[in-house]
Amino acid sequence: MGLSSLSARLTKLAERETAPATLGGKTIDLEGSRYVLVASKSEERLMKFLHNLGVPAKWQLVDVYGLDADILAVVPRPVLAVLLLFPWSVKFTDFNATKEDGTEKDQTVSDKVYFLKQVISNACGTIALIHSVANNTDKIQLGDGHLKQFIDDTIQMNPEERGEYLLSKAGGIITAHKEVALEGQTEAPDENEPVFFHFVAFVEKEGSLYELDGRKSSPINHGSTSPDTLLEDAAEVCKKYIEHDPENLRFTVVALTAAVN
Repeated sequence: MGLSSLSARLTKLAERETAPATLGGKTIDLEGSRYVLVASKSEERLMKFLHNLGVPAKWQLVDVYGLDADILAVVPRPVLAVLLLFPWSVKFTDFNATKEDGTEKDQTVSDKVYFLKQVISNACGTIALIHSVANNTDKIQLGDGHLKQFIDDTIQMNPEERGEYLLSKAGGIITAHKEVALEGQTEAPDENEPVFFHFVAFVEKEGSLYELDGRKSSPINHGSTSPDTLLEDAAEVCKKYIEHDPENLRFTVVALTAAVN
């Protein structure tokens, strides 16, 4: 991140009025952080969506307030997945096209990675959450319900078939998505309405860090990671997103973690 861009970002962050960040009853000191993030304000609704679909209460979604090491250190462990919400623009269209050209051609992708293509608009959050859970079923003991049934039914399908199955035969998941999306709104969003924000998920599988974006042709392998360093390694990729549009303050990171007692 260049000095002028960093200065502009820090100036805007200093001007923004925010409440002190807290996690697990601890106040997080954001002063001096280069990568302060916007609180999602929706992690409770997203977690309600997952709980309604059978994810046990021992798992939770928490805001990650910054990407510096001292801030990441207070995030509860273990971390099973990291979700990035970012403002979609022409800049990111070009950025993602460059990534696909340079990364996807010569990469190795484990056949253990569960990947789902997004075939409808305004479902990227749902897709990211499914990616987060479906790639951690060895740790998350899903209860019987629509999500477990969907994963069981589609485990042998290819990504395109999974996307079509979600659209045509997974009515319970779509209904849960719409119910949560409606909370705080007076009318349902049009599923074909233009989208200005986009979710991607990061998971660890067989020692590699994967970026899962349902609008891409395949997962992106970002190299080595481990269950213990997933958050830190995913944060490095998130920083690249921020550095591509450093004056934009509308980046949010959420982690799927063990619940804080």
